[in-house]
Amino acid sequence: MTNKADWRECRVELPAHHNWLVLDLESEDPEDWARTLAGQHLGGDVPEPWREAFAADLLWYWGAAVRQGALCAAVLAPRDGPVVAGCTVRELSVPAESRTMAAFRAEAERAEGPYFGGEQILTEVELPLGPALRVHRQEPTDPDADGGTIVEGVAHYVLPRQHPTALECRLLWTSLGLGAELVKVADELADSLRLA
Repeated sequence: MTNKADWRECRVELPAHHNWLVLDLESEDPEDWARTLAGQHLGGDVPEPWREAFAADLLWYWGAAVRQGALCAAVLAPRDGPVVAGCTVRELSVPAESRTMAAFRAEAERAEGPYFGGEQILTEVELPLGPALRVHRQEPTDPDADGGTIVEGVAHYVLPRQHPTALECRLLWTSLGLGAELVKVADELADSLRLA
């Protein structure tokens, strides 16, 4: 990560009224970590195939966060159901001259693919950490693939006032019927983003 010396830790407050599971991105044995967390979260009364399927979901989100170089990540998962949403915060490698809202907007408007373009809503917002471009859109779970599951998401591209870097705080979900509630959660998460 660039500019790591300028800050030690990235923090997001997870809303207390939801069942959030923090992903251990530094785990040396992610499969064991996922099985353990699945068992703790679901409890002992859940059939083994369900626990294994939940652990596999955790591993998928863990792997995606690690591949993105996420600073922190969590998933929203009710005790009686599958993972509903995933949140990641990552630092963006952006040249100094491109760390502007205008550059972020131009980049978002140029994004290609069947789920970008006219389907996204771009707004500029002011967060406690700094100005941000808020992008609300639908996108594939694997941006490099031609197909796959489509999810809805809100990403905030933030320019911290006190640090020469850029961050992405993104919440993606697959239960499109929960969109209105999860849009609010995405905004809460971005509003709580801090660098210490």
